[in-house]
Amino acid sequence: MGKIRQLQKNEQVPMELLLLADPDEVIIHSYLLRGLCYILELDGAIVGAYVLLPTRPLTIELVNVAVTESMQGRGLGKRLVLDAIEVSRKLGYQTLEVGTGNSSIGQIGLYQKCGFRITGVDRDFFTRHYAEPIYENGIQCRDMIRMQQDLG
Repeated sequence: MGKIRQLQKNEQVPMELLLLADPDEVIIHSYLLRGLCYILELDGAIVGAYVLLPTRPLTIELVNVAVTESMQGRGLGKRLVLDAIEVSRKLGYQTLEVGTGNSSIGQIGLYQKCGFRITGVDRDFFTRHYAEPIYENGIQCRDMIRMQQDLG
């Protein structure tokens, strides 16, 4: 079901899609400059994307996973996360990290199903770094839940 590939330098970034996972275009641009963007194409349309950002030697972070709203609930997010794990492993990284909001209940479950373990909480991350409050599932997104996976 579709093909996942790295976005080429001459291709337009699927900003509207990435904004579904991160509401701040400035922050997205900042990590795209240093990161690797992968897209999921289905029938010629980009329906999913993720971004990997090298952070420390042998460690890379999954900083954005997004699926077009009309395609959500079909397992595409899980497919993107599993692809990110495999790509990170092939690139020689030993640890893959991810952070998600305390209000992102579905994402927290997805990452655990894909083998991530909770390693900590960055309290008030979203209230410090985003000008506008973020709400999901009727909960204000304040804290970042940090998770990681050993790729060894």
